[in-house]
Amino acid sequence: MTETMHQVDKKKRLVVLVSGGGSNLQSFIDACASGQLNAEVSAVVSNNPDAGGLDRAARANIPNLVIDHRNFDCRDNFDKALCELIESFAADLVILAGFMRILTPEFVNHFSGRIMNIHPSLLPAYPGLHTHRRAIEAGDQQAGATVHFVTPELDGGPSIIQAQIAIKPKDSEQTLAARVLKLEHLIYPEAVRWFCEGKLTMQEGIVSMDNKSIPSSGIIFNHSIEPSA
Repeated sequence: MTETMHQVDKKKRLVVLVSGGGSNLQSFIDACASGQLNAEVSAVVSNNPDAGGLDRAARANIPNLVIDHRNFDCRDNFDKALCELIESFAADLVILAGFMRILTPEFVNHFSGRIMNIHPSLLPAYPGLHTHRRAIEAGDQQAGATVHFVTPELDGGPSIIQAQIAIKPKDSEQTLAARVLKLEHLIYPEAVRWFCEGKLTMQEGIVSMDNKSIPSSGIIFNHSIEPSA
């Protein structure tokens, strides 16, 4: 077996950052357990000691740690401590799963090409918060979610995969969010699977699949079943 083949076959080590309930985290726990991902969640880290994602990790016997940003006098010091903690687990990939902190450019650049986020809109539309409300108020016909590599620009990193869903006439912010979340649980593990298999890379801001660049909007996820609210 060549060294390259061994690197692909070896389970990738994932460190997942959460601030809330951790439903996307659960999709990774399940995907690792089922064998969908040739990976292991090596640690779950939260800036919020009350995050439900910590409980999910504990139930799965995954190390779960709190690094409370309120204990630091500035963002730089928090990010430095967070970086050191992640590196202590020899992470191959850092996964932001509802991590509600804006990370410094130094932190993001340290993990360049191996840090991902999911955002509940069809980026570049609606970076930031209240994405579903903004899409409905704008009269959009489509909403969705985007998995992207993280760069210093907030929600501005190059897209990997998008899932689109029709906005129904009676949709509220809550019903739309619920349907989009179901798609998030499908596309995020898929993007991570490509990374773990050595198919997906980002270099100099360009995302490639099997050494071929992908569209700027990312790969469009094909789903035949409309998620119900």
